[in-house]
Amino acid sequence: MNTTPIVITMGDPSGVGAEVTVKAMAALPEQQRARYAVIGDLPTLARAVDVCGLTLALSPFDQPTAMGALRVLHVDVPDLPGQFGVLSPACGEASFRYIETAVKLAMSGQAQGIVTAPINKEALNLAGHHYDGHTGMLAHLTNAGSSWMLLASPTLNVLHVSTHVSLKDAIGRATPERVRDTIRMGHRHLQRMGLENPRIAVAGINPHCGENGLFGREDDAQIAPGVAAARAEGINVAGPISADTVFHRANTGGFDLVIAQYHDQGHIPIKLIAFDTAVNVSLGLPLDRCSVDHGTAFDIAGSGRANHVNMLAALDYAGKLAVSGR
Repeated sequence: MNTTPIVITMGDPSGVGAEVTVKAMAALPEQQRARYAVIGDLPTLARAVDVCGLTLALSPFDQPTAMGALRVLHVDVPDLPGQFGVLSPACGEASFRYIETAVKLAMSGQAQGIVTAPINKEALNLAGHHYDGHTGMLAHLTNAGSSWMLLASPTLNVLHVSTHVSLKDAIGRATPERVRDTIRMGHRHLQRMGLENPRIAVAGINPHCGENGLFGREDDAQIAPGVAAARAEGINVAGPISADTVFHRANTGGFDLVIAQYHDQGHIPIKLIAFDTAVNVSLGLPLDRCSVDHGTAFDIAGSGRANHVNMLAALDYAGKLAVSGR
């Protein structure tokens, strides 16, 4: 068995990342727990263990680890607030450093992949790190030319042409080339995950795909040419298909993947049907990264009430990526 760990970044120290991480680790069998290591703040993780009423042992990353203990690579960041639920530039800085450390480990072969707990974008920007979220930050840190956000669930997979931009900008970004490249990326990923001939549907950007120009020409001018280009490469892709039906068709078995044109178009159906089980996966990077699909939840952080089911789903998906090869 490959002993190189999958690393988990703790996320914002004031959020629920530490809680969902230690809860998920405590829920795993001891032998399976040894597959992972956490990059974060050791005192914060210890507080999370206490507030959740767990008996999970924490062990420094570079020291011999007792059976069942969770390995922690402590990254020292000054001025952390020492409590949950606080918006802090120091926590934004910590979030960045945890991810930066994880990228270095993964790029050097010392980690099989990365699972990320949630960060707070406001705290990140207060610390001077101006990214739209994990995906953009990881693309920058790995010098990737482009990246994509996949939301994967047991019955519905959605890959986005664009994510954290305004709706107006998203329409402009849905070029034929970007649509084609998004289809290609989804096709390759699903093949990697074991589907020989993935069935891909592309959502239209306007109501009813523009209804032959009645509601806009973007689907004809931007989406359809991208779909045609991907189909000419032998990819099994259909579209554009009206967004008000395509997600239902995919969720009931008609397609293996839907290409969504913008953030909310793809996120709303996924979060409606798989709020606790959908996993955020970054495609187009030279490393594997997946994440929980929820935020820092400052309002409940430190209460021990955070649900760790989504973290377990992310860990499971990371494990599948690790054994599938790149």
